[in-house]
Amino acid sequence: MKRRSFVKTSLLTTAAGAVIPKISIAAETFKTTGREFYELRTYILKDERQQKLVEDYFKDAAIPALNRLGNKNIGVFTELKPAGQTKLYVLIPYSSIDDFLNVQDKLANDSAYLEAGAPYLNAPATEPAYDRIESSLLRAFVHAPKLQAPAQKTRIFELRRYEHASESAGKKKLEMFNDAGEIDIFKRLGFKPVFFGETLIGELRPNLIYMITFDDMEAHDNHWKAFVADPEWKKISAIPDYADAKLVSHITSTLLSPVAFSQI
Repeated sequence: MKRRSFVKTSLLTTAAGAVIPKISIAAETFKTTGREFYELRTYILKDERQQKLVEDYFKDAAIPALNRLGNKNIGVFTELKPAGQTKLYVLIPYSSIDDFLNVQDKLANDSAYLEAGAPYLNAPATEPAYDRIESSLLRAFVHAPKLQAPAQKTRIFELRRYEHASESAGKKKLEMFNDAGEIDIFKRLGFKPVFFGETLIGELRPNLIYMITFDDMEAHDNHWKAFVADPEWKKISAIPDYADAKLVSHITSTLLSPVAFSQI
């Protein structure tokens, strides 16, 4: 072997040896933190036929199969005030990153799932089951590591996304939720938060997404009025480093209604 090739090969081997332990440590950290991961899907639909096909898929195939794999509290929602054909929002919790990475292989080996989901899974290109799927992978916040499913009764949900101008602004907003006590204010005021998640992969990053729930629109409006007037919130939001103008570049709020078979 020529000396130049030998040196190059040696350097690559050394570099690989340096990188692999770091990847293993990172993966191990995901396993041991106890924080859940969430897949948030948004189905873009053209008509009611597609809506029914996707809903039937989750009701008859996906949710039962995911439940068999240990994935609980799967939420399926329509828009409360759609502009035209509603989108479908689906929230799937995972106990670890491995669960998320392996779920498709496991579903592919589930004959009951494949049979029940066939109309959706095998929909022809001439009559697709949906237009597109937008999907994000989220990691639960440190101070809200597990999804909290509310009581099964008539209620509405609000899905909120906070976009940030930079990664550092996003980390500061996470600090505000976790360490400065913003999550605690939501809980104390009865917002009944379902989850808080940092978007690891998805559109419009950097951002964080969370879901809260209310009995009705009147309760929604009253809770937000109480939040804005809360002395603890005023104290936290008055800290210059936590000013919204520095940390949040855009907020998207989507009001949702659970479908009949939703587990949230």
